[in-house]
Amino acid sequence: MKKILMVLTSVSEIADTGEKTGYNVAEAAHPWKVFKDSGHFVDFASIKGGQPPRDTVDSEDPIQVAFTEDETTRAGLYNTARIDVIDPEQYDALYLVGGHGTMWDFPDSEGLQNLVASVYNAGGVVGAVCHGPAGLVNVKLENGIHLVNGRKVAAFTNDEEVAAGKDKVIPFFLADRLEEQGATHVAADAFEEKVVVDERLVTGQNPASAAGVAKEMEKLLAEVIHQEKAEEQHEAEALRAEKDAEKEAKKAAAEAAEH
Repeated sequence: MKKILMVLTSVSEIADTGEKTGYNVAEAAHPWKVFKDSGHFVDFASIKGGQPPRDTVDSEDPIQVAFTEDETTRAGLYNTARIDVIDPEQYDALYLVGGHGTMWDFPDSEGLQNLVASVYNAGGVVGAVCHGPAGLVNVKLENGIHLVNGRKVAAFTNDEEVAAGKDKVIPFFLADRLEEQGATHVAADAFEEKVVVDERLVTGQNPASAAGVAKEMEKLLAEVIHQEKAEEQHEAEALRAEKDAEKEAKKAAAEAAEH
């Protein structure tokens, strides 16, 4: 079992439009189910801590309903940890949940930047979907290079922003900003599923891509678990061999003493 931290926006309104926003429930719920069904521990954090705002719940989506009704999840979301106080060593993976609010508080959060860089530098998995990749903006690794530099990524596209009617209110086009920092933005048609894996970075284009991002993250985590088990088995075999050698040495010494 691995520990996965889901990071949520603390922004509840789109700019000064009066339109309510928050984390996208579908983008949280569907990955949550993938992680939960795989036996992993899921925790929650937000930029400011406390109870993060959320978008509308689709009552016809049983996974969203289950997510909002799960007692453990409700408790975790009631008072999330503030991103600045998170210990990166406690988590094997990060998943950045989308929602338009992330465009205002993810990119400039030093706490989030440090957390993403720390988890990735330590060999962890980082995933993000839709507007969640706004949390990858400005992240630099220990070598001083942007995390997304030279990598293929997916994120909410310019066309999708126009279609959603948010192109005039967002602070920047996410796909463009990622490319400005050296990424290659890979896109499918508007609102079609698209998941991109580049080493231990997994990104998705839109809500339809959320479960796919989680599944690819799960594959990477499964590889880590497999490697850890192989290393444990190798260490156990080496220890047994060492003990057997000690027994043989003692036996040989005893036989020599008798003669």
